[in-house]
Amino acid sequence: MSENKSYFFCGVGGSGMLPLALIVAARGASVAGSDRSRDQGRSAAKFDWIESRGIELFAQDGSGVAPGQTLVASAAVEDHVPDIAAARDLGLPRLTRADLNAALFNAADHGVGIGGTSGKSTVTGMLGWILAQAGRNPTVMNGAYMRNFASGETPFASALVGDMATYVSEVDESDGSIAFYRPDVAVVTNISLDHKSLDELHQLFGDFAAKARVAVVNADDPESAPLLRGDNVMRFGFSDAAAVRGSDFEALPDGCRFTVHFAADSHAVRLRMPGRHNAANALAAIAAARALNVPVAQSVAALADFSGLARRYEVIGQAGGVTVIDDFAHNPDKVAATLAAVAELPGRALIFFQPHGYGPLRQMGKELASSFAAGMRAGDRLYVSDPVYFGGTVDRSTGSEALVADIVAHGGDAEHIASRDDCGAAMLAEAHAGDRILILGARDDTLTEFGRELLEKLARA
Repeated sequence: MSENKSYFFCGVGGSGMLPLALIVAARGASVAGSDRSRDQGRSAAKFDWIESRGIELFAQDGSGVAPGQTLVASAAVEDHVPDIAAARDLGLPRLTRADLNAALFNAADHGVGIGGTSGKSTVTGMLGWILAQAGRNPTVMNGAYMRNFASGETPFASALVGDMATYVSEVDESDGSIAFYRPDVAVVTNISLDHKSLDELHQLFGDFAAKARVAVVNADDPESAPLLRGDNVMRFGFSDAAAVRGSDFEALPDGCRFTVHFAADSHAVRLRMPGRHNAANALAAIAAARALNVPVAQSVAALADFSGLARRYEVIGQAGGVTVIDDFAHNPDKVAATLAAVAELPGRALIFFQPHGYGPLRQMGKELASSFAAGMRAGDRLYVSDPVYFGGTVDRSTGSEALVADIVAHGGDAEHIASRDDCGAAMLAEAHAGDRILILGARDDTLTEFGRELLEKLARA
């Protein structure tokens, strides 16, 4: 699909674009790109590394777009962006990220699509690691950096380039592109309100699961119940209805443990990642691997060494008895799961949340408020900055103040402080030994840097 082709990625540093650019470059394509974040001076280390991989970078001013290329850009990128205008003037073909990824995926003998509102990246990383340890040499397209595949040479390991016969990828329902994929194995982690209505989500995930040879579906998730009726379904979860069933979950200071049952066998599972939701993610990965004929015992052994993903309850460090944790939680389900993991262990939570856009606050602000208020314990405190905004045309009429008002109305202790730096100062003034500071949000690579800055200030205090 990609050999001897030439691609220009507009937004090459994005979480979905970067791994795809790395995959097609490794398969012999000529790859160049641009990114607004690079032009704004953000995430310099990442863009230096991208260039070190042989991907030529340009300012997002149209100068890098050339005849013979295929433009790869999000469907949401405005037509007036210079790269888009230059490609249009040259008559270049244009693909979305999902168009290109689906073409690679559908060409594989075993395409494993990981869908669901929450947990996609984690399950993708878990399954990729299981298959790699089993000697299957998969290609993995993830939206997060997989620590097991990271090294000094590949610090931004959101892709694993292996045999194209087995292609493991996140698939996205938010833009409807999940419909492009023809999976051999389809995984649905859960279904809940995010970017689309529940009726739309049921249709999209139902169609996705029905196309697969095996559909791995969450037996514990009420919204996934309609999908469980299919003849091709392998159920996972903690309920008795699950074929790959978990039991005896126990939270630990450095992860969790539980038992997995399949057929007549049982195996003790130890994860380095905390939370019952991550145990459920592990069950999904075990079930998907079993659909590819990997024995459960082999999956369990691999998961014991799975070190997780960047920004998925990632402990940045500890100073002065305060632990700083970086997490991708940004929608109601992810926030609920992260706060549930925090609540399993003692210690107060000081939570920073940067909404990932103004549109999401309009779409799911009420549900986000409910998740925060329900998940916070007495003594926990939430600081909410203004939403991330990188420019462009967007309706900013609904902001963080509305979210905070709803959280307070539901009984949560929350404060809107417009500036992220001011939120950080407020948390540092409040923090004492035994607390955990959580950095929550999406679509902004600098959130991790913000967490590291807080840790450094704690160490100097």
